[in-house]
Amino acid sequence: MNNLKPLSRRKFIYNVAGTGALAALSPLLAWLPEEVDPHLVQLVAKFLSIDTHNHVDVPLDGSAAPETNEKLSELMKKSGLSAICMTFAVDYQKLTQEGQAYDRFINGLNAMDKVLESNRMKRALSFAGLKAAKKSNQPIVIQSVEGGHFLEGKIERLQIAYSRGLRHLGLLHDNDASVPLGDIYTNPPKWGGLTQFGTEVIKECNRLGIVIDLTHCSNATIDAALKTSTKPVVISHTGLDTQLGSDERMANMMKPRLISKEQAKIVAHAGGVIGVWTHLAESPTEYVKNIRALVNVVGVDHVCIGTDTKLTPSYRPPQNPKEQSKPNADGKQDQKNVANDKQGTPPKAGERVGERTNFAWKDQTEGFLFTVADAMLKNGFTEDEIMKIGGNNYNRVFEETA
Repeated sequence: MNNLKPLSRRKFIYNVAGTGALAALSPLLAWLPEEVDPHLVQLVAKFLSIDTHNHVDVPLDGSAAPETNEKLSELMKKSGLSAICMTFAVDYQKLTQEGQAYDRFINGLNAMDKVLESNRMKRALSFAGLKAAKKSNQPIVIQSVEGGHFLEGKIERLQIAYSRGLRHLGLLHDNDASVPLGDIYTNPPKWGGLTQFGTEVIKECNRLGIVIDLTHCSNATIDAALKTSTKPVVISHTGLDTQLGSDERMANMMKPRLISKEQAKIVAHAGGVIGVWTHLAESPTEYVKNIRALVNVVGVDHVCIGTDTKLTPSYRPPQNPKEQSKPNADGKQDQKNVANDKQGTPPKAGERVGERTNFAWKDQTEGFLFTVADAMLKNGFTEDEIMKIGGNNYNRVFEETA
């Protein structure tokens, strides 16, 4: 349990100055918010933490990335996260013609190049790259895309994507690709699970070194994918279908996106890791209870954090006003977020509580990982368990794959 009283920054620096720990922590102290218990900072500094599913909105039409994304590095540091799987999807707007998905994918990567350049950040191309960034206290990203739509049946495009830095592929998303890869869990089954092309994609990802993410896959697709893959897989953002929260409307809408105990055990038995998202949790304590519920089913070595949130502000192309009023992925229309600016750039008018990583819960006053680590300590998790769930479990998969 975390019963230590928070120290001020000045007192903390004084207390550790003679212990040798100050040299290791000095880069962190440069941006440490006054409100964060420095003992939490010590814990977070011990391991390579990662959010396995974090959206950074970029334009997919070739236009300039929003200036708000220039704060990505700052917001990552304030969150306590060492790395994120920085993801985007090309099927939010309907795909109507051949080549469109690929064009959007390349435009998205180009925009993310500029985001990283403006933040003086890099993509992790291997586990060694992740470790080096952690050692130098530099935020880093693993490039991800949600859905294989950009392939359009052309397996050779995976090599191109790999050369551009893609290391994490969500096999499916909300809509079928023009050449389908498998059945989506929220749609009626059409393909009997994994398609032949989906099988080819998994094998090629294994060969190249790209992590396979089976979120959005039906159980039949997951089962077939596990038999195909020679590397461990992830389901980056979901939750147990027994953990429905207090909002009945949200629960009914999100339940098809949740995983059963039986299916979670199948994934874990194959060496996979399952990420718990922040949806269906109205507080950090509820979120930690959702993590605990999954740990109780699959064990602490098979759970990670995948928030399905955004560190940077939401972005909608100005030329698409209908998109600006589109419901969020969880079906809620945006509501004004009155959270303060303790964790960096505050939510814009129109963003709801829970959409942004550092504003995951109402009245949150610390960055995401500091808040979660504190709640985990208070709810009986050990430091070793926090480090596994907070990053080390996903890092194992990434090391074995990339």
